[in-house]
Amino acid sequence: MIESIAEKFLYASRWLLAPIYLGLSLGLLLLAIKFFQEISHAVPHIFATKEADLVLIILSLIDMSLVGGLIVMVMLSGYENFVSNIDLDDASEKLSWLGKMDAGSLKQKVAASIVAISSIHLLKQFMNAQHIENDKLMWFVIIHLTFVVSAIGMAYVDKMNKHKMSN
Repeated sequence: MIESIAEKFLYASRWLLAPIYLGLSLGLLLLAIKFFQEISHAVPHIFATKEADLVLIILSLIDMSLVGGLIVMVMLSGYENFVSNIDLDDASEKLSWLGKMDAGSLKQKVAASIVAISSIHLLKQFMNAQHIENDKLMWFVIIHLTFVVSAIGMAYVDKMNKHKMSN
């Protein structure tokens, strides 16, 4: 009897994650506000902006869009995997991957997104390399390579685990 109550309590506690995923939607809203703030700062000065500076602005916008996509992916997949199914009509605008991404594939997508975001940050640093100390630039590269190696390692471990399960 105590075991049954404890199991029901533990299972019900997954709902504590729901407000966290709702909070991520607030984070997405804040990111969208920042995105449009950056555009509103850039547009009035577009003709006076150097090409390299415009590329840096655009890279920042791409970076924010990747972070936004990462937030949506974690928010929806996390909710579906750990809290409850999202019940949408198939005729509605249901995302094709919704309900198909398990925790392992979510982890891989997050790792790939982090590598992409890190790549953009590194590219921004390289475009501004003349103003950055060499040892600081070296650390940016090392940190990026750490993300890349970690993502490859996680993909390898995931592949090994799937291979073990299929045998």
